[in-house]
Amino acid sequence: MDSAPHILVVDDHREVRDLVARALTREGFRVSQAADGRAMRRALEDGRYDLILLDLMLPGEDGLSLCRGLRAQSDIPIIMLTAKGEEVDRVIGLEMGADDYLPKPFGSRELIARIRAVLRRSRDRAPPSGAPDKPPATFAFDTWTLDTATRSLLRQDGVTVPLSTGEYDLLLAFVERPQRVLSREQLLDLARGRAAASFDRAIDTQVSRLRRKIERDPANPVLIKTVWGGGYIFTPGVRRA
Repeated sequence: MDSAPHILVVDDHREVRDLVARALTREGFRVSQAADGRAMRRALEDGRYDLILLDLMLPGEDGLSLCRGLRAQSDIPIIMLTAKGEEVDRVIGLEMGADDYLPKPFGSRELIARIRAVLRRSRDRAPPSGAPDKPPATFAFDTWTLDTATRSLLRQDGVTVPLSTGEYDLLLAFVERPQRVLSREQLLDLARGRAAASFDRAIDTQVSRLRRKIERDPANPVLIKTVWGGGYIFTPGVRRA
């Protein structure tokens, strides 16, 4: 994994997704795929993205509705993709909050040029974020409470356990997504964003440090379990306040 822009391609046609993914990968982008709105939301929960390529015609909730919902809670750049080329569709897409609009069929060179232009404009405005700013919250799990307002971890007996920035970001990624297998790449994206290290073993070191602070027996962890070939899973139930 590296700091290359991460693009989420949302299209119900697998052939289109694969073609786009190959073209973008050749140009140095990182690419993830989703077939519909539900898969898109899951992907956004599990990772950070710099731009979304969003097809207009999707099964279930269509691209315009998804675009409107995304724009209400995030400033992540969106390029609408559609087989429709009429001006009215383009205008509606832009009014819903899309940053650009590209009718199918399109060439890979034009697509890449549009992506780079939108990313450039987004960087000029502000650093892109895959999710809206979240209000402070507390997360209670096992015998611990994580307070995001003070970025502090409290033990049941009232003792505050210090966390480094990396440990805090990693623990926050876990408590926001309990009982879900997260790959090392996802954790690097969620915990460190575009500043992530270029090798995924870095996350193993952070996990080991975090285990030493929250596990009763770090050598036999029960809160943060390793999923061989998959990553890690945060096992306890989490109560949010």
